[in-house]
Amino acid sequence: MDTALLRTFVDVVHLGSFAEVARRHNVDPSQVSRAVATLEEQVGARLFQRSTRRLEPTEAALRFLERVEPMVQELDAAIAEAGDSTSEVRGTLRITASAAFGVRGLGPMLAPFREQHPKIVLDLVLTDQVLDLLAERIDIAVRLGPKLDTGLLGTKLMATRYRVLASPAWIAKHGRPAQPAALSGIGVLAFPLAGFRERWRFRDASGAIEDVRVQPSLLASNGLSLLQAAVDGLGPTLLTDWLSRDEREAGTLVDLFPDHHATATDFDTGVWLLYASRQYLPLKVRAFIDFAKAWFAARQG
Repeated sequence: MDTALLRTFVDVVHLGSFAEVARRHNVDPSQVSRAVATLEEQVGARLFQRSTRRLEPTEAALRFLERVEPMVQELDAAIAEAGDSTSEVRGTLRITASAAFGVRGLGPMLAPFREQHPKIVLDLVLTDQVLDLLAERIDIAVRLGPKLDTGLLGTKLMATRYRVLASPAWIAKHGRPAQPAALSGIGVLAFPLAGFRERWRFRDASGAIEDVRVQPSLLASNGLSLLQAAVDGLGPTLLTDWLSRDEREAGTLVDLFPDHHATATDFDTGVWLLYASRQYLPLKVRAFIDFAKAWFAARQG
């Protein structure tokens, strides 16, 4: 049986659309439809129920997927391992990250990484959505937060620290809050996420933890937007150290409570590099992980 047909079948199950699979592989949707029809003829069973909105896999398709998908993954791992035998780092490396981390975190390291590995083609998928690594053919996902229980493999890239930041102009106009509790009466800038928009937590040097209720005057789902709004003097915001480093060093943002650790969820948070492969970690993935860990270790702070 043609393995290309099996790969197409797996993609259609995960993505639920001939058109989406065609877009990912840069082919005509009719080609994907014909591939599925050919496979259905070969297995002697209907694999999808067609509707106007989505293709739904049949029970036969789901049973077939359980057997076929591990075979396809194993074949891809074998091909990758054979290609890596030359010890030359090459190929397309597909990475997903949030827009903010893609710009501020990954952006500065891309040129030196490509200089070291010129035969790597970088394919960045910058989105705040959590993508399915298998369905989207993602090699590495950059995720932010506490220790992640995702069923994926991975490594911690670096620890993160959150800070409450405001511009010198805002401080000059409104005064600098003496204690975190003063934020409860101030319109802050926040992510529209549970925790971030309701209360911020602070831990002082003695380890004492204080919860402060906040009332946002601006909500934004993108950290870069919150960063710019804070620089423009719209109010204090809670951002990670990697996102705000340049502004803190330039003096356009000031840490209001440098003696406190701040968070909206968990004090022990980090940046994680996650990947789906359990059979074999391609050389291009290992090269990126090693480079990224060295790069960020040299820039912590």
